[in-house]
Amino acid sequence: MKRLHSFLTCTIALFLLTGCGYNSLQMKEEAVFKAWSDIESTLQRRGDLIPNLVEVVKGYAKHEKETLEAVIQARSKATSVQLSPGALSDPAAMQQFQAAQGGLTSALSRLMVVVEQYPDLKANQNFLDLQTQLEGTENRINVARQRYNEAVEVFNAAIRKFPESLTNKILLHLERKEYFKADEEAKAAPKVKF
Repeated sequence: MKRLHSFLTCTIALFLLTGCGYNSLQMKEEAVFKAWSDIESTLQRRGDLIPNLVEVVKGYAKHEKETLEAVIQARSKATSVQLSPGALSDPAAMQQFQAAQGGLTSALSRLMVVVEQYPDLKANQNFLDLQTQLEGTENRINVARQRYNEAVEVFNAAIRKFPESLTNKILLHLERKEYFKADEEAKAAPKVKF
């Protein structure tokens, strides 16, 4: 009888552990970390393209030094602000990271407005190639952000619903992750004055 009781206790404990979400919560958190890495990788691609773009524009628009310097400074700031996967639960860190990326996006928008004034530059094959790559990268960044937010939604919902919420509270202590939000400045079109 004692053996039967031990067997039942072990079976029930095993059943509870497999259905408690312990493993699935960790897999969902890893999905968030992977999605974040995808964003960082795409942002790195954008950062790598910008010096080439600036050099091509420099050759045509020598007197647009202020705009070019703003792009270079924004790139420097955006690449210096790093956000580790462990900081994805920190709203202030996420906001700082997003602000740096938003500044770079804004500077690139101003650069593209400057480019419109130079018909020869717009026809230059090197510039066209870089612009196409940059546009494609911006699209990739947007897709990566959307996928990250989807992973965050799944994870945040999982740690709030039963039985995973109980498992998280007792065993894992995982924190809610922050969504990637649009920069406040992104709601308005950039204003460029000449």
